[in-house]
Amino acid sequence: MSVTERKPASDLAKDDHDALKVVPVRHPWRWAAVVATAVLVAQFVHGLATNSGWEWEVFAEFFTADVILKAVWVTLQLTFYGTALGFALGIVIAFMRLSVSPFLRAVAVAYIWAFRSIPLIVQLLFWFNLAYLYKELQFGIPFGPGFFSFDTMGLVGAMSAAVLGLALHQAAYAAEIVRAGVLSVDSGQLEAAAALGIPRLRQIRRIILPQAMRSILPNAANEIISLFKGTSIVSVMAIGELFYQVQVIYGRNGRVVPLLMVATAWYVLLTSALSVLQHYVERHFSKGASR
Repeated sequence: MSVTERKPASDLAKDDHDALKVVPVRHPWRWAAVVATAVLVAQFVHGLATNSGWEWEVFAEFFTADVILKAVWVTLQLTFYGTALGFALGIVIAFMRLSVSPFLRAVAVAYIWAFRSIPLIVQLLFWFNLAYLYKELQFGIPFGPGFFSFDTMGLVGAMSAAVLGLALHQAAYAAEIVRAGVLSVDSGQLEAAAALGIPRLRQIRRIILPQAMRSILPNAANEIISLFKGTSIVSVMAIGELFYQVQVIYGRNGRVVPLLMVATAWYVLLTSALSVLQHYVERHFSKGASR
């Protein structure tokens, strides 16, 4: 009598698995989309290289011209001052919005509502024409005699009005960004810090803001980049920033497309530099955080 040996279940499953023919999943529409996109990109690059209307020789001539480099410097100045003053004021407004005082909260809400509602170009033109409303600014006792005064026409020029308008406009958005970052910090940490007797200002500086920066930085970087590109709007005030100078040049020589490409290239280059800087700053404040 012969006894037939039975294979274990695991061996049978292995034999069945080996007998299977593995067929990779096919994605025909994905490959069709890849091919179509590649063709479009190739056509665009070919057009850039062969279409004489781009006038790359004019682009190369003006890309590093002195007048363009000076205009880029003015643009960077407007961005820096607008960002520094805007976020400094925005931090103050954010903590006013978080204050227990109803009056301070109301003032902060009214400021944010007003400066987010009024278009930036209107704000810039208002500050540029401030001398029309106020011939001079006096400093002294409120509703009383003034001790000294300044001529508004000489005090607020085109550059000062542009920085003032950009900063006040930026402060409204910065306040909401900072407020959101502060609210993202666990309130229990503040209670623990207060129980330890840590002063309120030190709590904000050493506990709240370092943790809030993780939430603040991405939105703040977007606002800074938007402000950098938005400086082109001050061209209505005849300030020699990048876009204004490009307009002046192509208004004289008629080379509109290559001059617009000069401005575009500088905006792309500097925006990319700001994005790289954002990456390293975010990485610094993300130390110890799990991703």
